[in-house]
Amino acid sequence: MQATDIEAVLLEDGEASHASQHPTEPLKSGFYLHDGQLELLEIIRQRLPSAEFAFLSACQTSVGDKKLSEEVVHLAAGMLTAGYQGVVATMWSIKDQYAPKIAEDFYEFLLREKRESGAHQLDSRRAAYALDDATMKIRERLGDSESALLTWVPYIHLGL
Repeated sequence: MQATDIEAVLLEDGEASHASQHPTEPLKSGFYLHDGQLELLEIIRQRLPSAEFAFLSACQTSVGDKKLSEEVVHLAAGMLTAGYQGVVATMWSIKDQYAPKIAEDFYEFLLREKRESGAHQLDSRRAAYALDDATMKIRERLGDSESALLTWVPYIHLGL
């Protein structure tokens, strides 16, 4: 992929894809796009100073090599390295039937705050609050079962 194509994908709103984490070769981890895989190595080579936050609604986007626990080499860290100020990521597999609702609730929170404040764009500094709101809503819907716990616990926020 050309650098300009990579930047366009990384800055595009609403790109949905699957991801893969390669624990033994973490720089080969990546996102599956319609025309191939965008690898972590390509992501960290980017410089995206205007990138505010990324919502990585895919499985295991913040999982690194268990043997190198002191090193953080995963997709979410790559987004931060490329210039994103904040990243919502997952620590393990997520449930396909609930992931879209968590993302929807996340963005609804940010859009509601945008409307209420009269701002011209989403406030990425509120992403952690938006994630908290979205996971609380799914917890309220699903209750306290072990299955419900595995629905919202994988999501984390990194950065600002």
